[in-house]
Amino acid sequence: MKIAIYDIESTGAITEWSSIIEIGGVLIDENFNEIDRFNLRGRIPEGEIPQAKALLVNGTTIEQLTRSNLSNYMLLDQVEKIFTKWSKKWSPVCFMGYSNINFDCEMVRKSFFRNLRYPYITNASPSKRHDALNIVRAAYGVDPKILKTELNEKGNVSMKLESLSRLQGFDVSGAHQAQFDAINTYKILKLIKEKIKPDLWSQILRTYSKADTETIFLKEQMITLVEYYYGKNKFHLCAPLHPKYCIHPVYKWGQAIDLKSDPVPLFNMSINELKVEMKKSPKFLRTIRSNKAPVILDAEEGIKYEPYNAIPLDLLKKRAELIRGNEKFSQNILTALRENADEKEQLKSQEDIYAEESIYKKFTSKKDTALFPAWHSAPWKDRLKLLDKFEDDRMKAFGTKIIYQEAPNILPKDIFNSVKRGIGKRILSKNKERWWTVYMCYSEIDTLRVEAENKNDVQTLKTLDSVNNYVMSVQQKYENA
Repeated sequence: MKIAIYDIESTGAITEWSSIIEIGGVLIDENFNEIDRFNLRGRIPEGEIPQAKALLVNGTTIEQLTRSNLSNYMLLDQVEKIFTKWSKKWSPVCFMGYSNINFDCEMVRKSFFRNLRYPYITNASPSKRHDALNIVRAAYGVDPKILKTELNEKGNVSMKLESLSRLQGFDVSGAHQAQFDAINTYKILKLIKEKIKPDLWSQILRTYSKADTETIFLKEQMITLVEYYYGKNKFHLCAPLHPKYCIHPVYKWGQAIDLKSDPVPLFNMSINELKVEMKKSPKFLRTIRSNKAPVILDAEEGIKYEPYNAIPLDLLKKRAELIRGNEKFSQNILTALRENADEKEQLKSQEDIYAEESIYKKFTSKKDTALFPAWHSAPWKDRLKLLDKFEDDRMKAFGTKIIYQEAPNILPKDIFNSVKRGIGKRILSKNKERWWTVYMCYSEIDTLRVEAENKNDVQTLKTLDSVNNYVMSVQQKYENA
């Protein structure tokens, strides 16, 4: 299977409200030979306020932010074409990045969603996805000698890409630049593949789709779930619940029982008693996040670690057999999980969900998705009318905003003014919003400026001044909207 390693830099950390400003990647074959690579940089979308901290981290200047040859819309168009080409020409492809499942992949999905493009491009069958950070953590957990490491400020082994790359002797002068980070991720993974046992490499990679992950815990009597929390790898020898009742009824994640203790007392508990027991630590129930590239190793790996290596193997197997065979117990666990999920849902904030935040609340219909290519290929002057063909009001609103940003002259004056007022209302809000506002950015800049002054960091102060001036110009434009 070919591997597509990519990395992004963005205007902020809030995936629903930030934009991709740089993305780069490298496509490699099964032997880690490079096939293709790319790097793209785009402008910040009209009317968006960036997070100053994000720009400092990725080293983006206001000139790069505002004067790139590609608009954000054009950048996403190029990304879609490249990823589609890779997926079709070198199928199947596994897309991955360093800590990409929770950020880079979400940024791609939500950016595509807001730009009338199919969001799940990186894991639409037959393509798959994984997370390089999960791979690195698991490989290091199995064999700490596989990588040179250093401790972070908390005294834990640092798994940051820059740290690992530097200690392996790789160039880090361009850290936090998209293609540069993608290449260093590629180098780290190649090093691991060369040093780790072949069977372990294949085990770590085998969870690169929800279906592949489910296949493992549906058929295996015992598995080793590798998790990372409190700065350390944890190996949990587990038995998945009964095959008919081992997937969370709401979140659709696998459920397994940790074999470190006797499960029999759990079998006779009521649902309410199980709910109480679930809150206790250490946890008896382990969640297998099937769609987030968990690392699942064979049971033989988990048996090597404490406390499992002190428990007779026959006893571990007996516990697993009892768990897998107890249909009623598994049903009770799922009932307890459903009730917990329902209670959590009732406690959620009743604030409005904005269209930008609704990607998982309401999936775009197949009919509307089928209209995307024709809409993007049509002349700008025809696109406003074509929006009427969409059933989903979110798509109509997103499309209108795209036209405002890319071809504002073709919008009727009333629609143009309406979109501009909507942007102004959001970014000029003096409340603490879920998106970045003008005033939130000013406050952030003030805090960062004090830190920079204390360090006598002239370059950072200069960058903050340029960000401040840019935000002031956006504020002035929209104050009279």
